[in-house]
Amino acid sequence: MRQEGEHVHSIGEVAKMIGSTVKTVRYYDEIGLLKPSEYTEGGHRLYTLEDIWRLKLITTLRYLDFAVEDIRQMISGEIHIAQALDWQIEALETQVATYTNMISILRQAKEHEVDGRTGDSLRYMNDLVDSLTINAQRRSQFILDKMEEPGFLDKVPPEWRDTFLYFFNKYILNEVKISAKQTVAWNELQELINDPQYLADLERSELPFFNMVHQPRVHAATWVKNMENIRIRVEDALEQQLAVNSSVVQAIVEDYVMLYANTEQVKDKMSFFRHYATHALDAVPEPIQRFNKLCLILNPKWSLIVEGIALLLQGMKWKLEHMDEG
Repeated sequence: MRQEGEHVHSIGEVAKMIGSTVKTVRYYDEIGLLKPSEYTEGGHRLYTLEDIWRLKLITTLRYLDFAVEDIRQMISGEIHIAQALDWQIEALETQVATYTNMISILRQAKEHEVDGRTGDSLRYMNDLVDSLTINAQRRSQFILDKMEEPGFLDKVPPEWRDTFLYFFNKYILNEVKISAKQTVAWNELQELINDPQYLADLERSELPFFNMVHQPRVHAATWVKNMENIRIRVEDALEQQLAVNSSVVQAIVEDYVMLYANTEQVKDKMSFFRHYATHALDAVPEPIQRFNKLCLILNPKWSLIVEGIALLLQGMKWKLEHMDEG
């Protein structure tokens, strides 16, 4: 709301003031990123100084390559500014590594050119890229080899190991071809998986899974089918933008949590729910957060997993709070 006597500006004036276009400013309104404070009787947009400041901020963030959705969450306060800045720094560092890798390939190809014969350098460049690109088979082999190493998934019975990696296999290992940027992300992901600290954090965060698989209530294949059904239901809830306290979301939350209850824990559902939710709502370790960001680079569809888990956690938090009230 503008102060008394404060001047408002038309969309054309605002576009010039922030060095943008009318089309762009209108687009920010249409997607709900920034709506004008006022409209004329004829429906024309009017912007206050506060609106203009926010538009300048949006323009700055776009210049720094922030995604529109990230900007929306920053402005609304859904994510902390420091966290958003860290994410963007990491994303840009990945881009820098990607471009450095690509420049290296181009320079090597140029140096390989013999007597000005372009075909030689192009063939060399093609062979070099093929040698660096990590295809699905090589990615799968890395995981298979890793599973054989002592200390990696030791606490998971063999028949449950593919189950533990189900979504990783589905979204990350089965991608046929990856780009230069994704190759850089995969290389970092390998380093992360080889880091003992990551494995320790993974064990702590997935402790309910490790506990369940030694006294499972269902076979591994059935558990996967149940988890896939949860994923579909969660995606539907996200698409419908259902509230965390809705009966649909709460039913999904309860079913999801009980997937991790073993034959003993299922006897007291409320007690297990409280135990699981309290554990799940602990702060996510930095290596696990980095793992998810790298997976997002490797396959944007991983965002469905991240957003789905966020909805489930919000639903758990709501249920916990109301259990305590009761």
